Amino acid sequence: MFIEGAEYLKRRNAPFSTPNVTYNQLRAVIPPELYHKSTRKGLLYFFQDVATVCTLYTLGLRIDSFSEHLSYKLELSCLTSIALYSLLWTAYWVAQSIAMAGCWCLGHEAGHGNISKYSVINDTLGYFLHTCLLTPYFAWKSSHHTHHRTVGSIERDENYVPRTRSELGLTTTEQLHEMFEETPLYTLGRMLVMQLLGFQAYLLFNTMGCPRDPPGTNHFLPSSVLFKKKEHSKIVASNLGLILVSSVLVQYNLKHGSAALMKHYVVPYMLCHHWIVMLTFLHHSDPTIPHYRAGQWTFLRGALATVDRPLLGFIGRMYFHNVSHDHIGHHLFTSIPFYNQPAVTEKIKAVLAEHYNYDSTNTFYALYRSFTECCFIEDDGDIVFYKNKDGQAARALAVNALDAPVYI
Repeated sequence: MFIEGAEYLKRRNAPFSTPNVTYNQLRAVIPPELYHKSTRKGLLYFFQDVATVCTLYTLGLRIDSFSEHLSYKLELSCLTSIALYSLLWTAYWVAQSIAMAGCWCLGHEAGHGNISKYSVINDTLGYFLHTCLLTPYFAWKSSHHTHHRTVGSIERDENYVPRTRSELGLTTTEQLHEMFEETPLYTLGRMLVMQLLGFQAYLLFNTMGCPRDPPGTNHFLPSSVLFKKKEHSKIVASNLGLILVSSVLVQYNLKHGSAALMKHYVVPYMLCHHWIVMLTFLHHSDPTIPHYRAGQWTFLRGALATVDRPLLGFIGRMYFHNVSHDHIGHHLFTSIPFYNQPAVTEKIKAVLAEHYNYDSTNTFYALYRSFTECCFIEDDGDIVFYKNKDGQAARALAVNALDAPVYI
C-alpha cells in the first residue's frame, strides 16, 4: 500500500521537458465514432446510479432490525452485537457514498453535455443529480467550464490553484517548518477536514479557487465574478433547487428523527464528498506535475498536466464513470462521452509516450503524499513544481526546457 508506483518514480527521477506534440496530432488518432453520444446509453447509466442509491437506502432501512434479530437468534454478546451493528452501518455508508459519488460524477458529465446530444436532457438530469447532493448545478457547471478552459494556469485556473511562497508569508526556513511541520495525527486531522468539508468550503468561500477572485467570491451569489450576467437566472434556479432539497431533508428529520437523517443521508453525503475531493485533488495536485504561468501556459500543456489514477479499480470505473482512470483524455476531449474515454486513453498514450501521466500508487497513499508534499510554489518561474516543507521540489526542469517551442 505504501509503495510508490513505478510510473511516478520514473517521472520524479526524470527532468521535465514540455510536451512535444500538438493538439492536432492527438485529435488525429481519435476515431470520429468516439464523439457519438447515445441518449439511450446515458439514460441507462442514470437509472443504474439512481437505482443503486435507492436499493442501498432500502437495505439501510433494515439494518437496525436485521442486526437486532441476528444478535438475538445467535445469542451474541453485547460487544459482538455492537461490532455487528457498526460493521453493517459502515458497509452501508461506504457503499452508499460511492453510489452517491457516482451520481455526482454523472451530473458532472451532464454538465459537459455527455449524457445525451440534447441539452435539455443533460441539464434536467444533471440538475436533479447535483441538487439532490446539495451541489448548485448551474453554478458549478459554469466555474467548472472555466477550469477546463484554463487548467494548469496559475493565474486563471479555478480549481486547486497552488499558493505561492509570498501568499503564504513564507520568507524564512523557520516559517516553512512552522507552517508545515506537524505531527502525523494533526496532519490526519487536516486531511479529514479537507476530505469531508473541502468541496463545501470551495462552494461557499472559494477555498483553493483562483486567488485573483475578490473576497466573498462564492457559488451562490448570481453577481459573483464566477458567472456571466446571462447566467444569473440559472444561478437562481440552482439556489431554488437547493432550498427545495433542504426543505425535504428538514421534513425527513421531523418525521424520522435526526439519527435517521444522519445515518441514511448525512454520513454518506459527507463520505461522497470525500471521494469527489480525493479524485479532483489528485488530478491536479502531484509533486511531479508542472504548473504554468502565462509565459509558458497553453491549453494543451495545461490539459496534459494532470494524472490518470485507477481509483477503486473496476468499482471506480463503473461508478465514477472513468473520471479518475481517464482524466487526461477528459481534459483533452471534453465532449467525448465518459464511456468512450477508455478508448481515448489508449489512443493518446501512444502519441504522448513519456508525457502521458499515469500513477499506479495506491490512491490513499498518493493522497497523503500530495497533501504533505504539495505545500507551495515559488513566486517566479514560468514552469514550476510544488515544493515541500523543506522548500524542495520533487522534480527539476530539463536544460533549455523554457526554450522549447510552444505547441498548441
